[in-house]
Amino acid sequence: MLAPMEAKLVEALPEDEGWQFEPKWDGFRCLVFKQGGEVALQSKSGKPLARYFPEVAAAIAALPVERVVLDGELLIPVGPSLSFEALQMRLHPAESRVRRLAAETPARLMLFDCLWLERALDGLALDERRAALEAFHAEHRSATLLLSPFTRDRDVAQRWLEATGGALDGVIAKRRNQPYVPGERAMLKVKRLRSADCVVGGFRYASAKREVGSLLLGLYDDAGLLHHVGFTSAIAAERPALTRRLEALVEAPGFTGDAPGGPSRWSSARSAEWQPLRPELVVEVRFDQVTARRFRHGTAFLRWRPDKAPEQCTMEQLGEEARPAIVEAALAELGRA
Repeated sequence: MLAPMEAKLVEALPEDEGWQFEPKWDGFRCLVFKQGGEVALQSKSGKPLARYFPEVAAAIAALPVERVVLDGELLIPVGPSLSFEALQMRLHPAESRVRRLAAETPARLMLFDCLWLERALDGLALDERRAALEAFHAEHRSATLLLSPFTRDRDVAQRWLEATGGALDGVIAKRRNQPYVPGERAMLKVKRLRSADCVVGGFRYASAKREVGSLLLGLYDDAGLLHHVGFTSAIAAERPALTRRLEALVEAPGFTGDAPGGPSRWSSARSAEWQPLRPELVVEVRFDQVTARRFRHGTAFLRWRPDKAPEQCTMEQLGEEARPAIVEAALAELGRA
């Protein structure tokens, strides 16, 4: 097993010279190994992925090279966008389902590094590895293997960051003279963050004491139903006082659409342990990615919004924004593949 080179999360792109900037695609990180007739796809955590993405494994097996090691991102385009949910659906124990999904929504591998091609390349500078990757891709380009774009212009990378339209998870910055360092946070990552005003439709108590542990967030759809979309636990408030305030608002149903505890891949043993609230409180939170009309990760509490009417908190805030040309071009290439 080879540990992938990782990125350290930072707030801004570096401003000094010598950096290469690449999109951080919203997919599954994947290391690819081919040795003779043997092919392995490895996740960021070291788990095997080939059985879940047989179409990608087959494309690698068909390469007329004896040995190659590649680094990239598994993506599944659905319509004009990428679907993280479609990737998650592949992680299923039934081979028949995986095969059906592979035929219906085939995955692509967006390549961004080459660690072995006829010889070891991981000790070379990024510039040399990128040149080898481009030559490899030009010779072996297929419907499955795509080449991720890059720029060495910080202003261009900043524009990607400001208008990624949900296709990217952020921007990665790599030193052009740096070798590949397995397992080290030797790259920098700036995540794309947005904010949304959400209704507090419920709350959960903390596990250790009877104080608020997290706020359950909701947004209204076009039919006026309040759907649970996520949570925030880093609350800027004095917890005992906030708990008393929330307890005074407890009233069913809390959410009139999708509610915590309903069938979803996020459900857990604690999903049903929540208190419904009258939809009166509004908070602004910061989030990164959205999957199936939900915040994929916990959100960051920004502020209370007493100036905002609950009914103004709508699903439109989660919609895609305009995408920069380079992202549009890459997604068009995904769609044509």
